Amino acid sequence: MKAAELLVKCLEEEGVKYIFGIPGEENIDLMDALLDSTINFIVTRHETSAAFMAGTYGRLTGKPGVCLATLGPGATNLLTGVANANMDLNPIVAITGQASLDRQHKISHQYYDLIHIYEPVTKWNAQIKKGEIIPEAVRKAFQVSTQDKPGAVHIDLPNDVAGMEVQGTPLKGTVHTLTEAGDQVIKQAAQLIEQAEHLLILAGNGITRGHAAEQLRALVEKANIPVVHTFMGKGALPWTHDLSLFTAGIGGNDYITCGFNHSDLIIAIGFDIAEYPPSKWNPKGATSILHIDTEEAETDQNYPVKLNVVGDIKRNLEKLHKVISPRERNNSWVSNVRNKVLAELQQFSVDTSFPLKPQKIISDLRAVLKEEDIVISDVGAHKVWMGRMFHTYQPNTCLISNGLASMGIAVPGAIGAKLAQPNRTVVAVCGDGSFQMTGAELETAKRLNLPIIVLLWRDEGYGLIEWHQLKKFNRPSHIKFGNPDFVQLASSYGFEALQINRAEELKPALEKAIAMNKPVFIDCPVDYSENMKLTEKLSHLQC
Repeated sequence: MKAAELLVKCLEEEGVKYIFGIPGEENIDLMDALLDSTINFIVTRHETSAAFMAGTYGRLTGKPGVCLATLGPGATNLLTGVANANMDLNPIVAITGQASLDRQHKISHQYYDLIHIYEPVTKWNAQIKKGEIIPEAVRKAFQVSTQDKPGAVHIDLPNDVAGMEVQGTPLKGTVHTLTEAGDQVIKQAAQLIEQAEHLLILAGNGITRGHAAEQLRALVEKANIPVVHTFMGKGALPWTHDLSLFTAGIGGNDYITCGFNHSDLIIAIGFDIAEYPPSKWNPKGATSILHIDTEEAETDQNYPVKLNVVGDIKRNLEKLHKVISPRERNNSWVSNVRNKVLAELQQFSVDTSFPLKPQKIISDLRAVLKEEDIVISDVGAHKVWMGRMFHTYQPNTCLISNGLASMGIAVPGAIGAKLAQPNRTVVAVCGDGSFQMTGAELETAKRLNLPIIVLLWRDEGYGLIEWHQLKKFNRPSHIKFGNPDFVQLASSYGFEALQINRAEELKPALEKAIAMNKPVFIDCPVDYSENMKLTEKLSHLQC
């Protein structure tokens, strides 16, 4: 068989259902081999989008999403999405076509050394120089991608190698297991917890990746410890739980700041340091950290680790639960924080001003969705509001990219999410700035007949950047742009397009979109004057 055919057989052995990408001249052998495969190749409108789809699919399934591009600009376009998946710790396998081996020693059309370009943004990457190594390379790629902490890998396939005749057989996968912390380490962790008076758990996305939400809840209730979530850790503890302090991560003062300031021990569980710098919540590095994760903590002066509990998070929380003593704590401040956060959202649930306040949009969105439905937030001012105020019942139901945090992820991410979870409603929350970066993927969603809902927060500018500019300089700089008629644009792609003209229209429009079970686009103007009002309000926060 051809090397490209062997590669496809290896991907089938790994259980790959979808490959997202764009065909090119240097991957035509691979594209031809896919015609005889059980794998569904999904043509995207941009390579970055292909990687966004694969990364979201990988996050929700726990299995690497696969994306494909050709050499040169195709591969460099793919790079941003691959980097995004790697920093968000989503398993992904990226495959690029490449120039033939006989022209890689010189300046050549569209040729760049992709191994060196991809090296900083992947866990592992390699070029296939002999077709016979394909089974080993593919097996290693999937193994490395899913090993904790998961991330991106890259396989580069020169077009002359792809067409070579080879012999080979796909390798069988092995089950990857994590070790557990030793009993002595667990006892030390229990002692730290029992000696502390004011504890706070910082719950990261590692809890979701490790399927440890149930074990977290058991520990929280036995030891009576309040929990605050990172943006990507949302849902580890249901927002309705009395010890849930919702989400931190806006980078400034907020109600939960009091909790961090008051703590004498912060228990960071499954916490990814790239998402929420410790300097934001432990600025003097004065509060000790109990680090519970699959890897030892990154060295950071604001993250003074007292003890590392390394290994399988689920099993280590179970072991800790067994040895920890039940304890009553004075958590009256927790109720106070919860009441303030919930009151803020409730206050805007009946707001009728137009354009709509961010709080109103979030209130209506939460009201119409089921507990298990999925919202994907793009990057922009709306991400801060969604992270802070869209409350979740379950893990992986509010997906926020907060590692590399690349704009444009929501629409392609919603496509990946709907393929991974076809029985759940999936909503992409976008700003008009981020939507325009990957909005052509509306065609992909329509072609696949995927009933995703795109909820656009329109303000004709880069609202998050303006927010930062106003906070620092009290004036905006070059953040405004023009927009098309989004209703006409979405309609031209075949979406059912709805325009919001009054605050009272949004909730019925969302309910209608869910009931239609087809691709729907909702254009909703937003009033971001609330950004600075929130900044002013929180600047006077007293603990």
